[in-house]
Amino acid sequence: MVAFVACSNDDSFTVSPSARLTFSTDSVKMDTIFSTVGSRTYDFWVYNRGKNSIRLQSVRLKQGNQTGFRVNVDGSYLDNSLGSIVTNLEVRHGDSIRVFVELTTPENGKTEPLLVEDLLLFRLESGGEQAVVLQGHSWDAIFLRDVVVRSDSLIESRKPVVVYGGLRVDSAVTLTIRNTTLYFHDGPGLEIYGRLFTDSVILRGDRLDYMFDYLPYNRVSGQWGKDGGIVLRASSTGNVLRHTEVLNAGSYGIVCDSAAYDPNVLRLDMQQCVVHNCMGTGLMSTNANIRLWDCLFSNMLGNCVAINGGQADMIRCTLAQFYPFSANRGAALRFLNEMPLYGLMCDSCILTGYDQNVMRGIQVDTSMVFEYQFSNTLLRTPRVKTEDSVRFANIIWETSKDSVQGKQHFVLVDEENLKYDFHVVDSISPARGLGWH
Repeated sequence: MVAFVACSNDDSFTVSPSARLTFSTDSVKMDTIFSTVGSRTYDFWVYNRGKNSIRLQSVRLKQGNQTGFRVNVDGSYLDNSLGSIVTNLEVRHGDSIRVFVELTTPENGKTEPLLVEDLLLFRLESGGEQAVVLQGHSWDAIFLRDVVVRSDSLIESRKPVVVYGGLRVDSAVTLTIRNTTLYFHDGPGLEIYGRLFTDSVILRGDRLDYMFDYLPYNRVSGQWGKDGGIVLRASSTGNVLRHTEVLNAGSYGIVCDSAAYDPNVLRLDMQQCVVHNCMGTGLMSTNANIRLWDCLFSNMLGNCVAINGGQADMIRCTLAQFYPFSANRGAALRFLNEMPLYGLMCDSCILTGYDQNVMRGIQVDTSMVFEYQFSNTLLRTPRVKTEDSVRFANIIWETSKDSVQGKQHFVLVDEENLKYDFHVVDSISPARGLGWH
């Protein structure tokens, strides 16, 4: 009898208007999602901190199935086909229940993200009602899936373009991309057998949410392009990239495959471009003729730029190797002659980073051409005092003892929040006037 009475007291329910639930949050604010694509799952807790248990007459979405929110309360799904409501739930005193929320919205016909909002209403047996605000932003997008470009084509869109399965451009075909951001799902990037022309383009991963409260996925490397963000196959030539950013790709940012070397034909011409934060090498060029003008290559697990043979001209570029997640990061610049290196010319550039030596020049074959020249450039590497010193003219040799060195050259290098601005601080840096602008 004593046991029965105790159990009965523990299970006593109250209908007092003063009995209230406590929530771990008063609002669930979701990240922006693409229309028709489901969000990740969000959750919160509902606590009963009172002395008596509470029954819930119902938990429902105020707007029913009109907004696209999906809710599960303590294992019970608010079925949108049945009024988006569950009834007769209990929260024992001193206990809690967990709520899960997801969002999938229809297209809204707008070019900008649209606020989507609803109330999740908890109606108590006492007749009182409590609410948690649900908010998200829905963004209409154009979706491309496993696309093969077989004729000259243009991609230009005010809406985001979301790519599943990569984009492949056949040989003898030109793909032009202008004034567009491409959001790549995990997997392939751009594979070019023909020709690519870009102007005012951003290539990035498709996750718009946050890994942590302070860290959006778009600051995390390896989000897409597991085999390379842009891969230029041997048949590809005459590629031109202008005002283009390749962000947070996988094993490579840009790959220029080996092909027959032609000193009169540029296979890749980049101007005012950014390649940042790749899980591998930023730009890998093999036996190609390339030109890089006013470009930034920064923060790679591999090398920022790697040149193996061919010809590479780098003018007013910044190679900043501040990859924060591994001490085994690559160099800012690595060049070698497994194939003849007809010329590496680096003028008015900045090569710096965490390490004391961010440049690796390797003569693999002494019988093969290995030509290079650096001028008017800041180099974080030991001063060259051998006969090769003639290859270096008007160099600022940076060391860790300099009053301004490494990340101090730049407007912002925030390793904790992974925020960077690699424009030079002209007022204090000896590199003013050099590098990417």
